[in-house]
Amino acid sequence: MKYELEKTLKNNNIKPTAMRLLILKEISKSTKAINFHELEDKFERSGRATLYRTLKLFEEKHIIHPINDGSNSIKYALCENDCNCKPEELHVHFFCRKCEVTTCLNDTPIPIVKYPKNHIVETANYVLKGICPNCQK
Repeated sequence: MKYELEKTLKNNNIKPTAMRLLILKEISKSTKAINFHELEDKFERSGRATLYRTLKLFEEKHIIHPINDGSNSIKYALCENDCNCKPEELHVHFFCRKCEVTTCLNDTPIPIVKYPKNHIVETANYVLKGICPNCQK
């Protein structure tokens, strides 16, 4: 796995430092979108600024994408290969109101929306909210 993570960073012209590899590994192994504070708890010895800069760099290079699910905390999830995070490439997310877990619905693209020609859409956020299968039990 370490080799794959290094390759991901190098392919995006990012120097694979130990901290960057650890952050990418943590995001990669997560089955849900993860917020800054959850990552911060996992890396208590690292500075907040380092973590914040790394997340911003990963976001700029389309390694991760931010998710605003309405929980007052931006969450992050891994982008799919060759994603540029253009609106037509984005997918729907699901936020569980009970456990507050946000998951990517990678196979569900954001619906096409008509908008005026003189507008330029740079990003889109589509979140479904409800109860996840685990919380329905």
